[in-house]
Amino acid sequence: MRISLTTVYVTDQDKALRFYTEALGFVKKADFSKGSFRWLTVSGPDGGAQLQLAADDNPAAKAFQQALLGQGLPAAMFETDDVDADCQRITAAGGELVMPPTDVTGSRIAKVADGCGNLVQITQLKGW
Repeated sequence: MRISLTTVYVTDQDKALRFYTEALGFVKKADFSKGSFRWLTVSGPDGGAQLQLAADDNPAAKAFQQALLGQGLPAAMFETDDVDADCQRITAAGGELVMPPTDVTGSRIAKVADGCGNLVQITQLKGW
């Protein structure tokens, strides 16, 4: 078994698509609409699991999103081989660095605001 899809709720799907592709380097996988519903996903350049960028128009989703953000918790975490270089690239692309690269137990992490109501954590594992 493997992870196929997970969801992040966003305040603006177009803005989220720009951030997740231009700043984080993901690629658009699916983008189609039916009425007011839009199914939008991205994944890593090499494929793998998809991340759905879902509209936060569901009250439960919106409350969950706001609670995570209010507590400073990331809505998603992504692994990298070089967190420092990625943070430089992300900020150059307009991403807001909320927590600079910081050494913690077993990894080096940073947090970035996606501009759509979420924090994402970028993680570089150490020696694993």
